[in-house]
Amino acid sequence: MSEIEKARQAVLARIAAASLAAGRAADACQLLAVSKTFPADAVRRCYAGGQRAFGENYVQELVEKVAALRDLADIEWHFIGPLQSNKTRLVAEHAHWMHSIERLKIAERLSEQRPANLPPLQVCVQVNVSGEASKSGCAPEDAIALAEAVAALPRLRLRGLMCIPEPTEDQAQLASQFAKLRSLQAELAQRGLVLDTLSMGMSADLETAIAEGATLVRVGTALFGARH
Repeated sequence: MSEIEKARQAVLARIAAASLAAGRAADACQLLAVSKTFPADAVRRCYAGGQRAFGENYVQELVEKVAALRDLADIEWHFIGPLQSNKTRLVAEHAHWMHSIERLKIAERLSEQRPANLPPLQVCVQVNVSGEASKSGCAPEDAIALAEAVAALPRLRLRGLMCIPEPTEDQAQLASQFAKLRSLQAELAQRGLVLDTLSMGMSADLETAIAEGATLVRVGTALFGARH
């Protein structure tokens, strides 16, 4: 078993334990392997161990890895980084998922540019739950309207909400940021828009995210090691 396979099994064990501790099914939360800055060969080794969903932050790196790993027929590519409007076409053509929609213009371009021969692009609205000026994402008070507008667009399928909380050692503060995303999901459900995905939690805080309802955690460092 390779080091990446061992690391993946350890992360999956953490996810299962956190899910059970939260009173949820062991498989209630899925793993997204964040492979940004790591070579295609590292993705291939992780894939060989059973991983299928991989996340990329940079458009050019996504495009290059899609080409290099085209032989892996059932691999699933998630774009999770900020996206400029002049690069939407590449994401629309190459990704299966897009997690970081923060304004309607980006969603509209993705909708227009998604090739008709591909299934709808699975998307999430990114919410800035911490209110940090440096963070991407729409303001929480704008999330409901943005989600409803995105859900109405053709060639996209709105699946859920995504956030990147402010790093903190204060577990209550961290949990409250994740809980904000869950409450937005509940509010959308009351309005008739039922979403199945909360993309939140990373290597350092996945247990807290799962306790607050995460259905997908984005893990890079704990799988592939420290980035250089």
